[in-house]
Amino acid sequence: MFAKKNLALVLCLLMAGCAGSEKKPQAQQAAMPAPEVTQAWLDDYEPKLREAIKGSHFELERRESLLVVTAPVEGSFNPDRPHMLLPVTLGPISRLAKLVEHDKSMGVLILGHADSSGAATLNRELSHERARAFTAIFRLSGLRQDRLLVKGLGADMPRAANDSVEGRALNRRVEILLTPRVTLNALIAHYSQPAVIPAVAQAVPGAKSSKTKPAATGKAVASSKQAN
Repeated sequence: MFAKKNLALVLCLLMAGCAGSEKKPQAQQAAMPAPEVTQAWLDDYEPKLREAIKGSHFELERRESLLVVTAPVEGSFNPDRPHMLLPVTLGPISRLAKLVEHDKSMGVLILGHADSSGAATLNRELSHERARAFTAIFRLSGLRQDRLLVKGLGADMPRAANDSVEGRALNRRVEILLTPRVTLNALIAHYSQPAVIPAVAQAVPGAKSSKTKPAATGKAVASSKQAN
Protein backbone atom coordinates (compact mmCIF):
# COMPACT_ATOMS: atom_id res chain seq x y z
CA MET A 1 0.00 0.00 0.00
CA PHE A 2 2.81 2.41 0.89
CA ALA A 3 4.55 1.69 -2.40
CA LYS A 4 1.34 2.33 -4.33
CA LYS A 5 0.83 5.69 -2.58
CA ASN A 6 4.42 6.70 -3.37
CA LEU A 7 3.95 5.66 -6.98
CA ALA A 8 0.73 7.68 -7.21
CA LEU A 9 2.50 10.70 -5.71
CA VAL A 10 5.37 10.44 -8.22
CA LEU A 11 2.92 10.18 -11.13
CA CYS A 12 1.00 13.18 -9.82
CA LEU A 13 4.19 15.26 -9.59
CA LEU A 14 5.26 14.22 -13.06
CA MET A 15 1.87 15.14 -14.52
CA ALA A 16 1.90 18.47 -12.73
CA GLY A 17 5.36 19.16 -14.08
CA CYS A 18 4.23 18.35 -17.62
CA ALA A 19 1.16 20.56 -17.25
CA GLY A 20 3.33 23.40 -16.04
CA SER A 21 5.74 23.02 -18.93
CA GLU A 22 2.87 23.36 -21.44
CA LYS A 23 2.28 26.93 -20.32
CA LYS A 24 5.84 28.10 -20.82
CA PRO A 25 5.89 28.30 -24.63
CA GLN A 26 2.96 30.74 -24.53
CA ALA A 27 5.01 33.18 -22.51
CA GLN A 28 8.06 32.61 -24.68
CA GLN A 29 6.16 33.31 -27.91
CA ALA A 30 5.61 36.93 -26.95
CA ALA A 31 9.27 37.47 -26.15
CA MET A 32 11.55 39.21 -28.62
CA PRO A 33 14.41 37.10 -30.00
CA ALA A 34 17.79 37.53 -28.36
CA PRO A 35 20.02 40.14 -30.07
CA GLU A 36 22.51 37.51 -31.23
CA VAL A 37 19.68 35.47 -32.77
CA THR A 38 18.33 38.54 -34.56
CA GLN A 39 21.78 39.41 -35.88
CA ALA A 40 22.28 35.87 -37.14
CA TRP A 41 18.88 35.97 -38.85
CA LEU A 42 19.71 39.27 -40.55
CA ASP A 43 23.10 38.03 -41.70
CA ASP A 44 21.54 34.85 -43.08
CA TYR A 45 18.63 36.45 -44.96
CA GLU A 46 20.17 39.65 -46.31
CA PRO A 47 22.15 37.99 -49.14
CA LYS A 48 19.15 35.81 -50.03
CA LEU A 49 16.92 38.85 -50.37
CA ARG A 50 19.52 40.73 -52.40
CA GLU A 51 19.66 37.81 -54.79
CA ALA A 52 15.85 37.69 -55.03
CA ILE A 53 15.57 41.36 -56.06
CA LYS A 54 18.72 41.42 -58.20
CA GLY A 55 18.17 43.28 -61.47
CA SER A 56 14.98 44.99 -60.26
CA HIS A 57 14.29 48.57 -59.19
CA PHE A 58 13.63 47.42 -55.62
CA GLU A 59 15.85 48.49 -52.71
CA LEU A 60 16.92 46.57 -49.60
CA GLU A 61 17.99 47.93 -46.23
CA ARG A 62 18.35 46.89 -42.60
CA ARG A 63 16.35 48.67 -39.94
CA GLU A 64 17.41 47.41 -36.55
CA SER A 65 15.88 43.90 -36.37
CA LEU A 66 14.12 44.16 -39.76
CA LEU A 67 14.94 43.65 -43.40
CA VAL A 68 12.96 46.06 -45.59
CA VAL A 69 12.44 45.77 -49.34
CA THR A 70 11.14 49.00 -50.88
CA ALA A 71 9.36 49.17 -54.24
CA PRO A 72 8.80 52.67 -55.68
CA VAL A 73 5.37 53.24 -57.20
CA GLU A 74 6.96 54.51 -60.41
CA GLY A 75 7.87 51.42 -62.42
CA SER A 76 5.78 49.11 -60.20
CA PHE A 77 2.22 50.28 -60.92
CA ASN A 78 0.33 51.26 -64.05
CA PRO A 79 0.30 55.10 -64.25
CA ASP A 80 -3.23 55.01 -65.72
CA ARG A 81 -4.60 52.48 -63.23
CA PRO A 82 -2.76 53.18 -59.96
CA HIS A 83 -3.95 50.02 -58.15
CA MET A 84 -2.58 47.65 -60.78
CA LEU A 85 0.86 46.06 -60.77
CA LEU A 86 3.04 45.99 -63.86
CA PRO A 87 4.42 42.64 -65.06
CA VAL A 88 7.99 43.78 -64.38
CA THR A 89 7.30 43.60 -60.64
CA LEU A 90 6.05 40.02 -60.62
CA GLY A 91 9.46 38.33 -60.81
CA PRO A 92 11.09 39.94 -57.75
CA ILE A 93 7.89 39.81 -55.67
CA SER A 94 7.36 36.14 -56.48
CA ARG A 95 10.96 35.27 -55.60
CA LEU A 96 10.61 37.08 -52.27
CA ALA A 97 7.32 35.31 -51.59
CA LYS A 98 8.78 31.86 -52.32
CA LEU A 99 11.74 32.54 -50.06
CA VAL A 100 9.47 33.50 -47.17
CA GLU A 101 6.87 30.78 -47.77
CA HIS A 102 9.40 27.99 -47.26
CA ASP A 103 10.50 29.35 -43.87
CA LYS A 104 7.69 29.04 -41.33
CA SER A 105 9.61 31.12 -38.77
CA MET A 106 9.30 34.24 -40.92
CA GLY A 107 6.55 36.88 -41.06
CA VAL A 108 5.81 39.72 -43.48
CA LEU A 109 4.21 43.14 -43.02
CA ILE A 110 3.46 45.04 -46.24
CA LEU A 111 3.04 48.82 -45.91
CA GLY A 112 1.70 51.17 -48.55
CA HIS A 113 2.82 54.81 -48.60
CA ALA A 114 1.67 57.89 -50.53
CA ASP A 115 2.77 61.50 -50.92
CA SER A 116 0.81 64.35 -49.34
CA SER A 117 -0.88 65.64 -52.50
CA GLY A 118 -4.63 65.14 -52.50
CA ALA A 119 -7.03 64.28 -49.69
CA ALA A 120 -5.58 62.36 -46.75
CA THR A 121 -8.39 59.77 -46.79
CA LEU A 122 -7.92 59.04 -50.49
CA ASN A 123 -4.14 58.79 -50.05
CA ARG A 124 -4.58 56.26 -47.28
CA GLU A 125 -7.01 54.18 -49.34
CA LEU A 126 -4.71 54.26 -52.37
CA SER A 127 -1.67 53.26 -50.32
CA HIS A 128 -3.65 50.38 -48.81
CA GLU A 129 -4.78 49.14 -52.23
CA ARG A 130 -1.21 49.18 -53.52
CA ALA A 131 -0.02 47.24 -50.48
CA ARG A 132 -2.81 44.71 -51.06
CA ALA A 133 -1.64 44.24 -54.65
CA PHE A 134 1.70 43.01 -53.30
CA THR A 135 -0.09 40.93 -50.68
CA ALA A 136 -1.99 39.10 -53.44
CA ILE A 137 1.28 37.82 -54.94
CA PHE A 138 2.45 36.54 -51.54
CA ARG A 139 -0.89 34.78 -51.06
CA LEU A 140 -0.68 33.14 -54.47
CA SER A 141 2.75 31.81 -53.49
CA GLY A 142 1.21 30.08 -50.49
CA LEU A 143 1.90 32.45 -47.60
CA ARG A 144 -0.91 32.12 -45.07
CA GLN A 145 -2.74 35.00 -43.43
CA ASP A 146 -1.27 34.36 -39.98
CA ARG A 147 2.17 35.26 -41.37
CA LEU A 148 1.14 38.08 -43.69
CA LEU A 149 -0.21 41.48 -42.61
CA VAL A 150 -0.97 44.58 -44.67
CA LYS A 151 -1.58 48.25 -43.89
CA GLY A 152 -1.91 51.53 -45.80
CA LEU A 153 -0.26 54.51 -44.10
CA GLY A 154 -1.00 57.22 -46.64
CA ALA A 155 1.38 60.16 -46.23
CA ASP A 156 2.08 59.51 -42.53
CA MET A 157 5.68 58.30 -42.94
CA PRO A 158 7.44 60.23 -45.74
CA ARG A 159 11.02 59.52 -46.76
CA ALA A 160 11.53 63.07 -48.01
CA ALA A 161 9.85 66.47 -48.05
CA ASN A 162 6.76 66.66 -50.27
CA ASP A 163 7.70 70.08 -51.71
CA SER A 164 9.43 68.69 -54.81
CA VAL A 165 8.68 66.20 -57.59
CA GLU A 166 11.61 64.05 -56.48
CA GLY A 167 10.52 64.05 -52.84
CA ARG A 168 6.96 63.06 -53.67
CA ALA A 169 8.22 60.23 -55.89
CA LEU A 170 10.33 58.89 -53.00
CA ASN A 171 7.31 58.95 -50.72
CA ARG A 172 5.10 56.93 -53.09
CA ARG A 173 6.24 53.39 -52.34
CA VAL A 174 5.39 49.96 -50.97
CA GLU A 175 7.58 48.48 -48.23
CA ILE A 176 7.90 44.77 -47.50
CA LEU A 177 9.05 44.30 -43.91
CA LEU A 178 10.48 40.86 -43.13
CA THR A 179 10.88 39.82 -39.53
CA PRO A 180 10.90 36.72 -37.31
CA ARG A 181 7.29 35.60 -36.96
CA VAL A 182 7.31 35.99 -33.17
CA THR A 183 7.73 39.78 -33.57
CA LEU A 184 5.06 40.27 -36.25
CA ASN A 185 2.19 41.28 -33.95
CA ALA A 186 4.39 43.77 -32.11
CA LEU A 187 5.41 45.23 -35.47
CA ILE A 188 1.85 45.81 -36.70
CA ALA A 189 0.96 47.29 -33.30
CA HIS A 190 3.80 49.79 -33.75
CA TYR A 191 2.49 50.91 -37.14
CA SER A 192 -1.06 51.12 -35.79
CA GLN A 193 -0.16 53.93 -33.40
CA PRO A 194 -1.41 57.48 -34.16
CA ALA A 195 0.74 58.99 -36.88
CA VAL A 196 3.40 61.58 -36.18
CA ILE A 197 4.24 63.26 -39.48
CA PRO A 198 7.78 64.65 -39.62
CA ALA A 199 8.54 67.73 -41.68
CA VAL A 200 11.27 65.85 -43.51
CA ALA A 201 11.92 62.11 -43.27
CA GLN A 202 15.21 61.17 -41.67
CA ALA A 203 17.63 58.83 -43.41
CA VAL A 204 18.00 55.43 -41.80
CA PRO A 205 21.46 55.19 -40.13
CA GLY A 206 23.62 52.50 -41.67
CA ALA A 207 21.00 51.51 -44.23
CA LYS A 208 22.26 49.30 -47.05
CA SER A 209 20.66 49.72 -50.45
CA SER A 210 20.57 47.50 -53.50
CA LYS A 211 18.98 50.17 -55.67
CA THR A 212 19.13 49.65 -59.40
CA LYS A 213 17.77 51.51 -62.38
CA PRO A 214 14.02 51.17 -62.98
CA ALA A 215 13.18 48.36 -65.32
CA ALA A 216 11.01 48.81 -68.39
CA THR A 217 7.27 48.82 -67.79
CA GLY A 218 4.68 46.66 -69.47
CA LYS A 219 0.97 45.92 -69.45
CA ALA A 220 -0.85 45.90 -66.16
CA VAL A 221 -1.86 42.69 -64.42
CA ALA A 222 -4.72 41.75 -62.10
CA SER A 223 -6.09 44.42 -59.79
CA SER A 224 -5.31 44.45 -56.09
CA LYS A 225 -9.04 44.14 -55.36
CA GLN A 226 -8.53 40.40 -55.76
CA ALA A 227 -6.33 40.44 -52.65
CA ASN A 228 -7.38 40.04 -49.05
